[in-house]
Amino acid sequence: MNLEDHEIAPLLQTVLEQSVLRGASDVHVSPGEPIHFRIDGQLSSETFDGFADNKVSDEQTISFASSLLTSAQHDSLEQRGSFDGAFSIGASNRFRFNAYKKNGSICFAFRFLANTIPELDQLGLDSQLYELCNLKDGLILVAGPTGSGKSTTIASLIDRINRNRRCHIITIEDPVEFVHPSKMALVNQRQIGPDVETFSQALHDAVRQDPDVILVGELRDLDTMRTAISAAETGHLVFASVHAGDCKTAIERLVGAFAAEEQNLAQRLVATVLRTVIVQHLLPRMQNPNLETEQSSRRVLASEVMHANSAISNLIATGRLNQINSIIQTSGEEGMWTIDDSLASLWRSRLITERTARSLARDPDTMVQTKRRSRA
Repeated sequence: MNLEDHEIAPLLQTVLEQSVLRGASDVHVSPGEPIHFRIDGQLSSETFDGFADNKVSDEQTISFASSLLTSAQHDSLEQRGSFDGAFSIGASNRFRFNAYKKNGSICFAFRFLANTIPELDQLGLDSQLYELCNLKDGLILVAGPTGSGKSTTIASLIDRINRNRRCHIITIEDPVEFVHPSKMALVNQRQIGPDVETFSQALHDAVRQDPDVILVGELRDLDTMRTAISAAETGHLVFASVHAGDCKTAIERLVGAFAAEEQNLAQRLVATVLRTVIVQHLLPRMQNPNLETEQSSRRVLASEVMHANSAISNLIATGRLNQINSIIQTSGEEGMWTIDDSLASLWRSRLITERTARSLARDPDTMVQTKRRSRA
């Protein structure tokens, strides 16, 4: 949905444009509350003219909903209690949103989407990961908590394929976040809701649409996971995101979704199709008085990367997931690193504080030793 020619509520447009200027990642609009921005991971209330006592009214959120939603979408909001969408204001500002009901009132959560797709090194990831774009089949997982930039990382990989391979890319998203105009590749983007009812249905459809590359916005249910694995097994390169804090947990999410009697089969299937897991966490950057405020206020990316070599594939197939971390630790030459390696590097470079590094470390003592060895 592009609101370039649509009459978005002027007050809402002002709020969203100010959020971009302030560098906010998210905007929250709730009746009876001030507008809230999330900047560098921190939520704060904001002051705007146009809201009585600086609080949003029910009438205003109804007006915002009328300017954002079609009649059918509004009916969906009333029936389901929530609705996901995305839109652009002009050519530069794009947002995704979730409209939801609270005590009969309408609330909104908006997420700003960068208009340009960044390169991996701009995100804090090794550009060697672009080698994944040359694969012809298999499953690539990008994991992390909500708001960790999973969609941006996948978008960067998809954009690289789009610019360099003659292939057919199908994306399945809820909603479509980054728009990929066809370049060297043919790109078709489907949105849950307007285009297809569920991820599972869209993925079943996709394998009959002659794709080379499939992006699944999120592996939410068993049927979607089954179909994604099947697609990866039958000659397609599948990218998907999953909520997990490390590589081991991401694999457990896949295998654990299957019934107990299917666990052994699931382990073997995942071992066969999995190519790489990228895990990422956004952390507060350590404030440096020698840097400009705009630079020092950004967050930094801590990451973990696992490539499914023969040793790791064997561990997955035999259910010995607890040993995966030790393989990652000793496979740096193959382009792998643990979250503790990443934290040690960020701490050593004075990008994060010791407290931040220790709070996320899997093994804080080992992480400290890694930092000291690297310094030496």
